[in-house]
Amino acid sequence: MAIQLTSEAFSDGTMIPKRFTCDGEDRSPPLSWSGLPTETASLALICDDPDAPVGTWDHWVLFNIPAPATGLPENVPAKATLDDGSVHGNNSWGRLGYGGPCPPGGTHRYFFKLYALDIALNLKTGATKSQLVKAMEGHILDQGQLMGKYRR
Repeated sequence: MAIQLTSEAFSDGTMIPKRFTCDGEDRSPPLSWSGLPTETASLALICDDPDAPVGTWDHWVLFNIPAPATGLPENVPAKATLDDGSVHGNNSWGRLGYGGPCPPGGTHRYFFKLYALDIALNLKTGATKSQLVKAMEGHILDQGQLMGKYRR
């Protein structure tokens, strides 16, 4: 993975601050990236929790992020389509936008995964993570990952 995905709010493998969780303000954390392939046409972002008791829980699905973008600000609005053209999919709560860590017990891991794609995706607002993953098949140029933890 050549894409470097970072956050000024937490480092890879460390605890996610409370304000980015259901126990705080439930704001999306700021993210920055670098090292995208020159052929990148769009980006997709997935945040999920593989430690959820019901199976992997999807916290954020965002796609068609413009290729020139170098990050996302804190507290991205849960609008269907953002001002830059990025499109929100549905999280596991069935809502658009970011839903912060809210584990029922124990320490959970939250993986923010950024994908550089060679196309813009023909998906509608509210697409699920599984629909996004299927649409990305054969189009992923590179990817990067940032993992944070949270315990209530």
